[in-house]
Amino acid sequence: MTRYSKQTRILVAVDCIIFGFDGHDIKLLLVKRGLEPESGKWSLMGGFVQPRENLRQAANRILQKLTGLQGVYMEQLRTFSDPDRDPVERTISIAYFALIDIHKYEKQLSEDYHAEWVLLKDRPRLIFDHNEMVELAQKQLRYKAALHPILFELLPSKFTIPQLQSLYEAIYDNTFDNRNFSRKVLSTGLLIKQKEKDKLNSKKGAFYYRLDKRKYKANFQSFLNFIPNPDKFLI
Repeated sequence: MTRYSKQTRILVAVDCIIFGFDGHDIKLLLVKRGLEPESGKWSLMGGFVQPRENLRQAANRILQKLTGLQGVYMEQLRTFSDPDRDPVERTISIAYFALIDIHKYEKQLSEDYHAEWVLLKDRPRLIFDHNEMVELAQKQLRYKAALHPILFELLPSKFTIPQLQSLYEAIYDNTFDNRNFSRKVLSTGLLIKQKEKDKLNSKKGAFYYRLDKRKYKANFQSFLNFIPNPDKFLI
């Protein structure tokens, strides 16, 4: 087989950043690294791309092998190529990220590599440049949450304003004033009020709402209005 002469071979890896929402908090899925250096330290799910697979195939294979998770749609974040990012060999890593409903995937989670959900805000120090990867993925997630209805996919088809507020506070790591949040989110006109109330979580009961997806597609900018200082959270 013909090869390019006088060129140095470089390893290519993928790292998977999986955020999860459990109904109250945003968590990050981590594993303990199984080889030196940094063996036993907390790590993202990572591995090397094999000769006969593309990047997405590699990401799906590695995620399934280390966690058991299948069918997770991951988006490519960016490439990390600092020459010294891996102390063993020159390795370029392409990071992928996703946000999932933890409860929908909890039965898939494998114990083979001891994958564990940890609170995003209390995450431990990660190996190599994985902390940088997570921070950039957080920013991208906040950007997408401001512009697209991805967060509503983590909620039931019918949800309360407090449920929605809890999710946004977790994503933006910020506390929103209850009255202001409710007033601003309802002023968008993108929620359809239901007749039923959630009486389990409050004495008075909170009305359920649905997202009007047709209106959302036509006027998604409305949701930017209820995020305090949105530019602070966007890339």
